[in-house]
Amino acid sequence: MAQERDKSARALDGFDRAILRLVQADNKMPQRRIGEAVNLSAAAVQRRIAAMEAAGVIARNVAIVDPDAVPLTITSIVEVQLINEHAPTVELARRMFLDTPEVQQCYYVTGGVSFMLVIVTSDMRAYSALTRKLFAEKAFIASYRSLIALDRVKADTSIIIP
Repeated sequence: MAQERDKSARALDGFDRAILRLVQADNKMPQRRIGEAVNLSAAAVQRRIAAMEAAGVIARNVAIVDPDAVPLTITSIVEVQLINEHAPTVELARRMFLDTPEVQQCYYVTGGVSFMLVIVTSDMRAYSALTRKLFAEKAFIASYRSLIALDRVKADTSIIIP
């Protein structure tokens, strides 16, 4: 079994935070250029990035694909209400959403609904089939409400590094 990463075990200093800001904007930026920007050697940058990856601070290195280029044209934000908030019910829903590739983001939330999902599909037919599979055919789902995005105004993956 892989060793569990402890994000709190490594305190981030000013250099780490500066490196994180840069790699969030361009993860393919050469370490030499990162080093020049933060006043460190490329080797020091490489060690710091490796340490942040090992600690789980940098969770993944991915390519961000434009949904319009694929094309995945339907983005929906879905409010899901479970029949109850008992741990087994929540875990069942959590597992189902994790195992569904079309669910791009999933949040367990407060405020009158159980989960908020961001779902991306190729068209309305695919979305309709997915909603039947995920919501209509599941006894532990009390209700759901879909909000279809008309325009992607902002879809950023970076977080603010204090």
